[in-house]
Amino acid sequence: MGRVTDLADLEALLTDEGRGLLADLRHYDPAQELAIASRLRRDHPAALVSAALGQARLRQRAVAKFGADDAYRMFFTPNGVEQSTRASVAGHRAAAFARLGVRSVADLCCGIGGDAVALARAGIAVLAVDRDPLTAAVARANAEALGLAGLIEVRCADVTEVDTSAYDAVFVDPARRGGRGRIFDPEAYSPPLSWAVDTARRARHAALKVAPGIPHEVVPPEAEAEWISDGGDVKEAVLWFGTAPGSVRATLLPSGAALAVPGPLPAPPVRKVGRYLYEPDGAVIRAHLVAEVAARLDGGLVDETIAYVTADELRPTPYATAYEITDELPFNLKRLKALLREREVGTLTVKKRGSAVEPEEVRRRVKPKGPNAATVFLTRVAGAPTMLIGQPAGRG
Repeated sequence: MGRVTDLADLEALLTDEGRGLLADLRHYDPAQELAIASRLRRDHPAALVSAALGQARLRQRAVAKFGADDAYRMFFTPNGVEQSTRASVAGHRAAAFARLGVRSVADLCCGIGGDAVALARAGIAVLAVDRDPLTAAVARANAEALGLAGLIEVRCADVTEVDTSAYDAVFVDPARRGGRGRIFDPEAYSPPLSWAVDTARRARHAALKVAPGIPHEVVPPEAEAEWISDGGDVKEAVLWFGTAPGSVRATLLPSGAALAVPGPLPAPPVRKVGRYLYEPDGAVIRAHLVAEVAARLDGGLVDETIAYVTADELRPTPYATAYEITDELPFNLKRLKALLREREVGTLTVKKRGSAVEPEEVRRRVKPKGPNAATVFLTRVAGAPTMLIGQPAGRG
């Protein structure tokens, strides 16, 4: 079925008739789309019905990022839903700009306006720029739909030709997807990272959104690098200018816990497996701050190449999940199956780091059955393939 593919579709959806259709489709079941389309076409133009159904699907997908209250008022393109910043992350960044005293931001490569919305809600005036006419029109529609048009000016233009000198700060979110999927080379971003860095250097404050897998060695020395996770999933990295040059930070949402160091840390020691195993948050791992977590836990690594921290004591930390280890065994699925059968383990969580074996394969071969639960870590300990068996710390 259809979706918003051009400005005519969007303009039709912005009419009273289009908005009414979208309101009626808020709770529709996609499995019934053919029947619903047939019914609606009796009273509405086929093109409008097709656009409304496509938009209704996009709004349902967008709820996970924007929440229902906003998602069902906003407008989306397929790429916009896929590539937009999660509202919690955008809100975190907007609050950081506000703490810096920023009152105006040039939001370059604004997409459908998710970051612009968060900035405006923080009381910051925004120039939102995107070169795609449809995307810019959607951003404008979203600013109006959310009552923020007074703080968000949307401009359809090439960001490389926009004068940002009148703004307190610059935010750049270059496109990191192409016709073949994700782009991993920062110089292949659109616009390239080098252009974004040059633009940031000319601003009093700036933030550049980049992929979380960006190599640390390409981070400019005058930038502060922040990795952000939300609910345990790493969402993005941000290069901040005008804040703390050379520092590295991991921020965990929704708690807002932040782990920061002024520069690179020495590698943590490798030690034998203790009573507890700590699995660092993905943002901590991406930020190369596992050593800081290990130091706080008075622990060490199970292997010099594996980001699992082991320690003898249980210490609360927001930066890692703790497990109590009951068994350390050489990798052997037959032995694992026998042990799980003996302990009547039917609920098995399989985690791996440094192992080629897939969790699904483990569960298929060991056939867990019984009333109890366990977690098995497939990893390396001092270079040897190992199984560590335990359960989340504090649970009986």
